[in-house]
Parts: sequence; structure tokens; C-alpha cells
Amino acid sequence: MSAGVEVETRAGVTVIRLDRPEAENALTVAMLSAVADALVIGERDGRVRAFVLAGTPGCFSVGSDLRELLNFADNGRTDDGIARFFKTLATVEKPIIAAVDGLAMGLGATLLFHCDYVVASEWSAFEATSIELGLVPDAASTLLAPRLMGHLRAFEFLVLGERFDAQRAHECGLINSIVAPEMVEATAMEIATRLASRSTEAVGIARRLMRGDRREILSRIDQEAAANADRLRSPVARDTLVAYMRKAR
Repeated sequence: MSAGVEVETRAGVTVIRLDRPEAENALTVAMLSAVADALVIGERDGRVRAFVLAGTPGCFSVGSDLRELLNFADNGRTDDGIARFFKTLATVEKPIIAAVDGLAMGLGATLLFHCDYVVASEWSAFEATSIELGLVPDAASTLLAPRLMGHLRAFEFLVLGERFDAQRAHECGLINSIVAPEMVEATAMEIATRLASRSTEAVGIARRLMRGDRREILSRIDQEAAANADRLRSPVARDTLVAYMRKAR
């Protein structure tokens, strides 16, 4: 479908795979747009009843592509495709199951707050990196993480940037189940197939009621995006990103 993203549909489930292993599935705007497109197409397709979002063996995603972020800092703005991705995640009616093996960092971690069931391998790890990059958390995570974990754990995760192993993530409610690495995607498909066998309308209504007011989530996405646009225009933004990139090498 797009460089770095593979999409296939089987048994009523659309599998969206982040497939850029040479860069640890770092997310470019083009990849985010491809994922958003796949979600929109699946939403409109009556044969699709659930989504599985997966990475490659050993890595889910290390988050946003840092070179693109550096370009955004140089230009003093972000790309509209990022907000579109967040808002598509927030407005999808059909359930999203995440299959996480290995690292889920930055955006690769915060997007999980929009998933309905998360299967993770026993060696998976989760880390929010926005603050270390000199930015603020994204994907409405400043709203959704405290709801899920409580303020103290959410602060530890989003602001302090503590890395959570699979057990800690499970205790905080970020993931549902921990399985062997080779069973991650199969388990996610099993959950998605079970959901696909149920009433699409009933599942969608229940999901919408459980998620609460969608407008509040969309508003928070806009607030976070505005804050990050300001951050990227700040004189220190580029230096912070360059320092992080050097550290990550």
C-alpha cells in the first residue's frame, strides 16, 4: 500500500503492519497517512469488522522518524498528516487490536491508548519519549493516560519517561495479555476474529459509549498539536532533537 506499511484483509479482519524494520519501524508521515487510509477504507467496508495493528518481529515501533522531526523543527511546523492520523484513530468505530513485540516507543507507545485490546510479548517494552525530545505528549495521551492509569502512573510514564516492561505495562492497564513472541500476532488475530463474529453495530455502540465524548479527545489532540507546533518553533527545539539523535545512535 505504501512504503513501510503492509495491509491485508482476511476473515473479516484488516491487518495493518508497520514494515520498516531497517529503521525499527520509525514512523514517517507517509506511513501514518497509509495507516489512516487503511483504517478509513476498513471502516467503509462492510466485510471488515476489526483491525489488527502490528509491527515486525522484535520491534513494534520506536516512534516518529527523527529526521522528519528535525525537518519540522527547521521549518517551525509539523505536517497535517500527523493530526489526521491521530484523529482517525480517535474516530474509528470498529475495534483495534494491537500486536506488540519488542519496543513501542514515542508515538508507537501513545497510539496504544486508542486501541481496544493490546497483546504484547514477554520482552516488549514501552516508553514515551516526547518530553526527552523537548516536545509534549501526543495522540491525546495527556487525556487518555491519566484516565487509564491514574495521574501518578501517567506522569511517571509520559513526563518522567520511565520505560515500562511488559509486566509493569500490564499492571498499569496499558496491555491486556503477555504471550511468547511467536504467539503475539496469532493471539491478536484470535481476539480480532472473535470480535468479527459478533454484531458490528453492537460492538461499535459499546466501544463508543466506553470511549466517552469523542469531541473531548479531538480537542485534546488539537491542543497537544498546537503546543508542539510552538515547541518546534522554539530556538532549543532543533538542539534537543539533535542531542537525542546522537544519544540514540
